[in-house]
Parts: sequence; structure tokens; C-alpha cells
Amino acid sequence: MQNWMPFFVALTAVAVVLQALILLALYLDVRRTTKQLTRTVNDLHARLSPTLVRLQILVEDAQPRISEMLGDVSHIVHLTRGQAQKVDRIFTDSLERLRGQLVHGDRILTGLLEALEEFGSKFRHTVWGPVFKASALLKGFKVGLDFFRDRRRAPEESVEPQTEEELFI
Repeated sequence: MQNWMPFFVALTAVAVVLQALILLALYLDVRRTTKQLTRTVNDLHARLSPTLVRLQILVEDAQPRISEMLGDVSHIVHLTRGQAQKVDRIFTDSLERLRGQLVHGDRILTGLLEALEEFGSKFRHTVWGPVFKASALLKGFKVGLDFFRDRRRAPEESVEPQTEEELFI
């Protein structure tokens, strides 16, 4: 086993050197990547910095305008709400007045119809009642006169038996 010892020591030394070389290669690659990343970030920063500065200036310039617009919008909403409440009050008042007028008109029509009905009832009793009575009285006189006329003519004319049809008419 002693003979193999220098071989393993040499093999270990080669492995350690190989690891050192790999670590050195990794270090160099990471350093190169870091430099590239730093350059890319610096380039991106150089390109974006003016844009960000302009955007910041625009926002600073627009902020008073935006605040003013929001104030105007708030004022418009306030005025609109007030006008909507006024319109609501006007419509409510108008509908209440219309309802009152309809109730008033309904009362007038109801009174008119009741008066017409009462007039019709009184007209029937005061005018048509006597007219019917007078008509009945006149018919009675006519029947009576016809009866007396027929009696006077009866001795002259022979009384013919009347058919049912003549009696019906």
C-alpha cells in the first residue's frame, strides 16, 4: 500500500489543481458576466433616465391640471346632484298637484253625475209621470168615445163576430 501512496498524493494534487483551475474559470466568467450586466444596466439607465426625467416633469406639470380637473368634476357632480334634487322636488310637487286636480275633477264629475241622476229621477216623476197619466186619461177618453160611437152605430150595423186576430190588434 505504500507504493500507491505517492500515486494517490499526485492524483489528489492534480485534482486540487484542476479544481483551482475550474474555480478560476468560474471566477473569470462571473466577472465577465458582471461587467456585461453592469454595462447593460448603465446603458439602460442612460436610455431610461431622460425618459424618466421627462415623465417626472410631465407629471409635475400635469398635477395641478389634474387636481383642477378633479375639483371641477367634483363641483359638477355637486351641481348635478343639486339639480337632480330640484327636478325631483318639482316632479313630486307637480305629481301631487296633478293628483289633487284629478281628485277635484273626479269630485266635480261625481257631483255632476249625481245631479244628472237626480234630475233624471225628478224629471221622470214630475214630467213623465203626469204625461203618462195624461196619456192614460186621453186613451181612456178615446176608448170611452169609441165605445159610445160603436154603441150608436150598433143598431144600424149588424154586429159581426170578431175574429181573434181582430181582437188581438
